[in-house]
Amino acid sequence: MRNPRFPATLFIALTFAIRLATGGEMPESDRVYYPAPDAQEGWRALSGEDAVRTKACMELSRLDQAFEFVKGTTKNGGLLVVRNGWLVYERYFGQAHRESLCNTASCGKPFTSIAVGILMAEHPELFPDGLDQQIFTRQYFPPDMFPLSDPRKSKIRLGQLLSFTAGIRGNNPCYVHGAEVTIEPAGPDGWQSMVDEIATGHRDYGKPEHRISAATLWCEPGEGYSYASSSIHLASIMLRTVARQELQTYLDQKLAKPMGWGRWTYGYKSARDVTHTPGAGGIALRPTDMLRFGYLLLREGKWNDQQLVPAEFVRHCSRVSPYNPHYPYSLQFDVNSQGGITQLPRDAFWKLGSGGHCLCVVPSASLVLWKLGGRDSQYGSEDLGTSAAAGQPPVQDDRSNWRPSADLNTAHIMTIKLVLDAICS
Repeated sequence: MRNPRFPATLFIALTFAIRLATGGEMPESDRVYYPAPDAQEGWRALSGEDAVRTKACMELSRLDQAFEFVKGTTKNGGLLVVRNGWLVYERYFGQAHRESLCNTASCGKPFTSIAVGILMAEHPELFPDGLDQQIFTRQYFPPDMFPLSDPRKSKIRLGQLLSFTAGIRGNNPCYVHGAEVTIEPAGPDGWQSMVDEIATGHRDYGKPEHRISAATLWCEPGEGYSYASSSIHLASIMLRTVARQELQTYLDQKLAKPMGWGRWTYGYKSARDVTHTPGAGGIALRPTDMLRFGYLLLREGKWNDQQLVPAEFVRHCSRVSPYNPHYPYSLQFDVNSQGGITQLPRDAFWKLGSGGHCLCVVPSASLVLWKLGGRDSQYGSEDLGTSAAAGQPPVQDDRSNWRPSADLNTAHIMTIKLVLDAICS
């Protein structure tokens, strides 16, 4: 049993320090395993308290407690945990199950960022300055991007675009060196931010008295942080132009096929103005394949004998970025390397999605967790353009009378903490 005076978070912090001191190497038993596609043998999985405790050094009863907490935070969803390469926990509720697809909203943003990292490695001649590259030129964007809606956009660097410090208008509040500021007008969000003309600033959205626009920058590039979904969609437009293919096709070639994903798609099909892969979110893939993506990040971009993503790019994703001195948000991940969230290890990094989704990676604990959420509509064929069931009936779990029992804004932190607290000391 756990010694209550020695919490898991402290144990993980000490482990992280030891790994740093020894060059960050993982144990051999933790370094070599990669799961086969689910169509074959899939993840190696554990069942039963003894196996979970012995192989993964986790307490199954505490993971059950974390699952019950998750059920109170969202109507549909599940909790999946991988530790030391073992699928330790997998449970669902509501419309979710292993074969279900769900629009994961902003949890799609990191896929766009990772795709850009792959693109940079493929075309070093186009990115001689790396993330410092100024990209708002005809070499990187289609003709209808020009003239720029704000000439200051020509100063934007790729790292700023990916870390939301490009000056592109997004949600309030915004931040300048940690201080909250409010901008007017705010920028587009949701599906509107994934319409090319709106994201590029050539078309506003909404009524004149409540205009939403990305036409002008709210600050000089690099001088503030705004959670601007149009910013990462612009990155997908750049990728589409350089790679000469849609983001979804690019991801299928570079990640889905090499990693053995099952069926997957993108949401927002009901938004008729979204005519390209929505770079700002909406990826819909099977829950165990979302775990594979998190596991790829845990392995710093390596999958079997292939370096699918540059390791340095993944490391940049996981810690405070020099392109964002304003807020702990790196290349499309929330980060904790400055210790702002004291309940979590400093090397934890994660991404949230509307509907209660959270993907989290904790390298010092060799842990990946996927908190699947989702409103009913995010599982629907109207949004996904396909059946979420894939021939398998949803879990028989009547959630019609569900009411939230936890604050969604903090539920992800508590979920991560509860899972970490399940680690045996």
